[in-house]
Amino acid sequence: MKRREFIILLGAAAWPSSAHTQQSSSQIRICQLFPGEYPEHVVRALEKRLEELGYVGRKTVRLRNVFVTPQPKAIEDRITEILPETDVLVVWSTVGSVAAKKIAQSIPVVFLSVGVPVDIGLVASLNRPGGNMTGVTFEAATETYGLRLQMLKEIIPKIRKVAVLKAKGDPNVAHAIAALEKAAPSLGIQLMQYEVRSSDELPAVFQQIEQGLADGLISIAGAFTFTNSTQIALLTQQHRLPSCHGFRDTVVAGGLISLGPDMVAIAIEGANFVDKILRGAKPADLPVEQPTKMEVVINLKTAKALGLDIPATLLGRADEVIE
Repeated sequence: MKRREFIILLGAAAWPSSAHTQQSSSQIRICQLFPGEYPEHVVRALEKRLEELGYVGRKTVRLRNVFVTPQPKAIEDRITEILPETDVLVVWSTVGSVAAKKIAQSIPVVFLSVGVPVDIGLVASLNRPGGNMTGVTFEAATETYGLRLQMLKEIIPKIRKVAVLKAKGDPNVAHAIAALEKAAPSLGIQLMQYEVRSSDELPAVFQQIEQGLADGLISIAGAFTFTNSTQIALLTQQHRLPSCHGFRDTVVAGGLISLGPDMVAIAIEGANFVDKILRGAKPADLPVEQPTKMEVVINLKTAKALGLDIPATLLGRADEVIE
């Protein structure tokens, strides 16, 4: 996959006591690992925030952005490869962070956009992470999946069957399914689960969804669905499926509606964690942050193409409307 590398300079910040002692004090090596291809505005957000924090001047910090296929084994192999050249690892997504928990135990790790870090064993608790990891969650609570289902119900009151698109091997899936199964009965909705292993399988999976007579689709948020936002959005259009997602990018690409955090804001918080670590803080003592706001994005062009009217109450709650 594509890889980009940036060099920025460290200013007055102290040399991190938690970084490798054998590394020359003239350089700190930060690696930001992306499972999949992420949009440029997300990729550059951490770098820009570090610049705002004053990382310019005498000492050099090397910020390296690495992209890897969003598959557990590929991520583990890539982390193993870059570990000897990394002092602080910033890793995106739940699947990426689970791999980092397994492989990168000797350096500070900042995870970003992770579903349920306590439940999947990344940290002991949100307030006292313990170990070498801390970071930012993707969702403040698993109830978010119930809200996504409810939004589809608001748009399509007669909705009965909802397809759930899930990526094989994604640690987010179990908790997302549990939340959906808790919410579905009260909404009179039957869930139909469809697992996908690679982007090549998506067209066939969507064909199966159509044959199953689904009235709508929920896409479980994770590295795979984020990386394949455009293809997923186009397939929902092709199969005329009203869809709800965790990522704004999917709606911009043609999906119907999304409820999720601002990915740039998550990257900014990640840079703040890096700053604290470079100043000597230990990840074990830095509470995990949660998004303070979940944004609703609606694509009215898609709604019109599907012959749907978005309720005024839902439009009023939208943070962004694409026309």
